[in-house]
Amino acid sequence: MATPITHLFSLIFLFTFFHCTFSLLNPQNEVGFLVQLDHDVNMVQTKRCDFSLGKWVYDDSYPLYDPNCPYLSTAVTCQKNGRPDSDYEKWKWKPNACSIPRFDALRFLGNMRRKRIMLVGDSIMRNQWESLVCLVQGVIPTGRKKVTYNGPAMAFHAMDFETSIEFFWAPLLVELKKGSENKRVLHLDLIEENARSWRGVDILVFDSAHWWSHSDNTSSWDYYKEGNSLIKNMNPMVAYQKGLSTWARWVDLNLDPQKTKVIFRSMSPRHNRENGWKCYNQKQPLPFFSLQKHTPEPLLVLQGVLKRMRFPVYLQDITSMTALRRDGHPSVYRKAISQDEKQKQGTDHSSDCSHWCLPGVPDIWNEMLNALL
Repeated sequence: MATPITHLFSLIFLFTFFHCTFSLLNPQNEVGFLVQLDHDVNMVQTKRCDFSLGKWVYDDSYPLYDPNCPYLSTAVTCQKNGRPDSDYEKWKWKPNACSIPRFDALRFLGNMRRKRIMLVGDSIMRNQWESLVCLVQGVIPTGRKKVTYNGPAMAFHAMDFETSIEFFWAPLLVELKKGSENKRVLHLDLIEENARSWRGVDILVFDSAHWWSHSDNTSSWDYYKEGNSLIKNMNPMVAYQKGLSTWARWVDLNLDPQKTKVIFRSMSPRHNRENGWKCYNQKQPLPFFSLQKHTPEPLLVLQGVLKRMRFPVYLQDITSMTALRRDGHPSVYRKAISQDEKQKQGTDHSSDCSHWCLPGVPDIWNEMLNALL
């Protein structure tokens, strides 16, 4: 005669069997979605899967689009510029406990029908915008797509879907203006001049970090201003926190979560000398165990600001996964290289270890973004 314990083990076995069978029959069953975490910070993850934890896997079926995509800037077309290897185009990200669906351009455009998606930030967000445009443009007939420009904004239009994929240049989010004596003033508490362009957008994706961390010699401002106070020196991370807080207040007061989805993409790491790495001639991702164990300070600041917001902003954390991809930067291939320059490769101190070759790493950010949406 079966005991209660026997019945219990039978039930556990049946549940495990059917769960595993269902997962095998439905490989997309565990696609990531958004859940509320402690302190109201939202992360891209599943019930038991954080998208940010995983490994890079070589996949010969990548890249997802033709490297000759006409919407790419010269600085990121590394193959055209003479880069001899192309394996950096063929790595996809595999989270530890789930999968990210392969990007389907028609499905994405169907989901975005009659919607506006806007990517707001710096040149690395422009990098991501070009990637997203190239991911979708191949399924749209030539006469049914166009790009328009309006000051700091540009937009790719998929006319048959009434969809626009937009980029808005605002690397600091808050306002940078010319002051007296032609001095550049960063207003830590002003944002409306930029933010008025964000109203009416269905999906907003933000990033802002790199410009805040520039050294005194390379910063884009001469003074900070907060209220009526003009400040010459301030800890960059204190200034970053103040600027992000201004952005957060604007989102809380001006956007409706029933109408607009807001995502903040974390900082894309640089692999320059200051970080102890050089990206030239790197051909494979770093192994996971080489990652630094501490969380970068800009990410800590961002997490702190998001925790205090009422609006449900979703944090797309790409920092750790991207830190492994020192092979994906343009390096000296940010422009076409002559034969003489090829003899000097690796000695060019201005090689680009911040932006990303396309096709490449930002395509994976957009696959993650697509799964999120």
